[in-house]
Amino acid sequence: QVQPVESGGGSVQAGGSLRLTCAAAKAPYTTLCMGWFRQTPGKEREGVAFLDHGGTTNYADSVKGRFTISKDNARNILYLQMDNLKPEDTAMYYCAAPIAEAGLQPCTVIAPNARRFGPWGQGTQVTVSS
Repeated sequence: QVQPVESGGGSVQAGGSLRLTCAAAKAPYTTLCMGWFRQTPGKEREGVAFLDHGGTTNYADSVKGRFTISKDNARNILYLQMDNLKPEDTAMYYCAAPIAEAGLQPCTVIAPNARRFGPWGQGTQVTVSS
Protein backbone atom coordinates (compact mmCIF):
# COMPACT_ATOMS: atom_id res chain seq x y z
CA GLN A 1 0.00 0.00 0.00
CA VAL A 2 1.31 3.45 -0.93
CA GLN A 3 2.16 5.84 1.88
CA PRO A 4 -0.10 8.89 2.12
CA VAL A 5 1.32 12.34 1.41
CA GLU A 6 0.31 15.08 3.81
CA SER A 7 0.64 18.80 3.06
CA GLY A 8 -0.66 22.16 4.16
CA GLY A 9 1.14 22.56 7.46
CA GLY A 10 2.93 25.71 8.49
CA SER A 11 3.50 28.29 11.18
CA VAL A 12 0.60 30.44 12.32
CA GLN A 13 -0.29 32.58 15.29
CA ALA A 14 -2.88 31.49 17.82
CA GLY A 15 -6.37 31.99 16.44
CA GLY A 16 -5.27 31.34 12.89
CA SER A 17 -6.35 28.63 10.46
CA LEU A 18 -4.76 25.98 8.31
CA ARG A 19 -6.13 23.32 5.98
CA LEU A 20 -4.25 20.05 5.78
CA THR A 21 -4.49 17.79 2.74
CA CYS A 22 -3.82 14.09 2.49
CA ALA A 23 -3.39 12.39 -0.86
CA ALA A 24 -3.11 8.63 -1.08
CA ALA A 25 -3.72 5.87 -3.50
CA LYS A 26 -6.88 3.98 -2.70
CA ALA A 27 -6.14 0.97 -0.53
CA PRO A 28 -6.41 -2.41 -2.30
CA TYR A 29 -8.96 -3.50 0.30
CA THR A 30 -12.17 -2.02 1.69
CA THR A 31 -11.71 0.69 4.29
CA LEU A 32 -14.55 2.18 6.29
CA CYS A 33 -12.60 4.79 8.24
CA MET A 34 -10.00 7.47 7.61
CA GLY A 35 -8.30 9.56 10.21
CA TRP A 36 -5.95 12.35 11.15
CA PHE A 37 -3.43 11.93 13.94
CA ARG A 38 -0.80 14.15 15.50
CA GLN A 39 2.38 13.56 17.42
CA THR A 40 4.83 15.62 19.42
CA PRO A 41 8.33 14.47 20.38
CA GLY A 42 8.32 11.93 23.18
CA LYS A 43 4.58 11.36 23.06
CA GLU A 44 2.41 8.71 21.46
CA ARG A 45 0.53 9.43 18.26
CA GLU A 46 -2.86 10.93 19.14
CA GLY A 47 -6.07 10.48 17.15
CA VAL A 48 -7.53 13.87 16.22
CA ALA A 49 -10.39 13.40 13.75
CA PHE A 50 -12.06 10.49 12.00
CA LEU A 51 -14.47 10.08 9.11
CA ASP A 52 -16.32 6.90 8.35
CA HIS A 53 -17.70 5.61 5.05
CA GLY A 54 -21.18 6.91 5.82
CA GLY A 55 -19.99 10.42 6.58
CA THR A 56 -20.07 10.26 10.38
CA THR A 57 -17.27 12.19 12.02
CA ASN A 58 -15.74 12.10 15.46
CA TYR A 59 -13.14 14.29 17.07
CA ALA A 60 -10.85 14.38 20.04
CA ASP A 61 -12.35 16.53 22.79
CA SER A 62 -9.43 18.93 22.48
CA VAL A 63 -10.33 19.89 18.90
CA LYS A 64 -14.13 19.65 18.86
CA GLY A 65 -15.71 22.77 17.40
CA ARG A 66 -12.41 23.90 15.88
CA PHE A 67 -11.36 21.14 13.44
CA THR A 68 -13.38 19.67 10.57
CA ILE A 69 -12.51 16.50 8.67
CA SER A 70 -13.81 15.96 5.15
CA LYS A 71 -13.04 13.94 2.05
CA ASP A 72 -13.16 14.29 -1.71
CA ASN A 73 -14.21 10.75 -2.58
CA ALA A 74 -13.68 11.18 -6.31
CA ARG A 75 -10.01 12.05 -5.82
CA ASN A 76 -9.47 10.12 -2.56
CA ILE A 77 -8.20 13.23 -0.81
CA LEU A 78 -8.73 13.77 2.92
CA TYR A 79 -8.80 17.25 4.44
CA LEU A 80 -8.51 18.67 7.92
CA GLN A 81 -9.69 22.24 8.33
CA MET A 82 -8.20 23.67 11.51
CA ASP A 83 -9.60 26.92 12.87
CA ASN A 84 -8.92 28.90 16.02
CA LEU A 85 -5.59 27.15 16.40
CA LYS A 86 -3.94 27.04 19.80
CA PRO A 87 -0.27 26.60 20.77
CA GLU A 88 -1.12 23.14 22.11
CA ASP A 89 -2.09 22.10 18.57
CA THR A 90 1.58 22.29 17.61
CA ALA A 91 2.57 18.84 16.33
CA MET A 92 3.39 16.73 13.30
CA TYR A 93 0.12 15.76 11.66
CA TYR A 94 -0.46 12.49 9.82
CA CYS A 95 -3.35 10.92 7.97
CA ALA A 96 -3.96 7.22 7.60
CA ALA A 97 -6.40 4.54 6.56
CA PRO A 98 -6.86 1.35 8.54
CA ILE A 99 -4.49 -1.58 8.14
CA ALA A 100 -5.87 -4.46 6.11
CA GLU A 101 -7.02 -6.41 9.17
CA ALA A 102 -9.07 -3.40 10.33
CA GLY A 103 -10.36 -2.26 6.96
CA LEU A 104 -13.92 -3.49 7.49
CA GLN A 105 -14.20 -2.06 10.98
CA PRO A 106 -15.92 1.32 11.47
CA CYS A 107 -14.29 4.28 13.16
CA THR A 108 -16.32 3.60 16.29
CA VAL A 109 -14.36 0.37 16.72
CA ILE A 110 -10.82 1.22 15.67
CA ALA A 111 -10.44 4.96 16.38
CA PRO A 112 -8.41 6.46 17.93
CA ASN A 113 -6.02 3.48 18.17
CA ALA A 114 -3.07 4.41 15.96
CA ARG A 115 -1.96 0.75 15.86
CA ARG A 116 -5.02 -0.04 13.73
CA PHE A 117 -3.94 2.44 11.04
CA GLY A 118 -1.12 2.59 8.52
CA PRO A 119 1.07 2.90 6.59
CA TRP A 120 2.23 6.31 7.70
CA GLY A 121 3.56 9.13 5.58
CA GLN A 122 6.10 11.80 6.47
CA GLY A 123 3.50 14.05 8.06
CA THR A 124 3.15 17.81 7.88
CA GLN A 125 4.33 20.10 10.68
CA VAL A 126 1.92 22.55 12.30
CA THR A 127 3.38 25.18 14.60
CA VAL A 128 1.15 27.61 16.47
CA SER A 129 2.72 30.52 18.32
CA SER A 130 1.08 32.48 21.10
